[in-house]
Amino acid sequence: MGDLILISGENNSGKSVFAEKLIGQMKGKRYYIATMIPCTEDNYIRIEKHKKQREQFGFQTLEVSYCLEDALVESDSVVLLEDVSNLLANNIFEKNIGADSVFRDICNLLERCRLLVAVTISGIENNGYDTQTAEYINSLNEINRRLFDISAVAITMKDEIPVYQKGENYEFI
Repeated sequence: MGDLILISGENNSGKSVFAEKLIGQMKGKRYYIATMIPCTEDNYIRIEKHKKQREQFGFQTLEVSYCLEDALVESDSVVLLEDVSNLLANNIFEKNIGADSVFRDICNLLERCRLLVAVTISGIENNGYDTQTAEYINSLNEINRRLFDISAVAITMKDEIPVYQKGENYEFI
């Protein structure tokens, strides 16, 4: 089983840039698992921005919106999962697959690589949302908690600054 590095934070906190640069310093084959299903012009703009950001790091991009079993990665590879919140939303809203299955899917991916860096949105509260959205937020918060529990390193991004929640002495190789 590989190690998990969890990078969380609010939207536009610098999670993705930090994760890409972190993996860019590591040895081995690099995979970028893109989970977003673009639905709006803003989504397409975000995707293009991310592609340009990671160009220099030699990622092999895998577009996997639902089942991470479809991500064929080498066992000694470094994998960036971008991101947990999209993966969960895709599965809940389009496939009616719950959070437990998505968590197990992420754990299965973790077993197939040397290092998994999972990016996720955090800090969302469920107040003021309709029932379905509130349930999604609760599920995301639960997956984030469970990923934190099994992570070797957990980092929360605040205004593009990494704040280590655990694993500050981890050796990144």
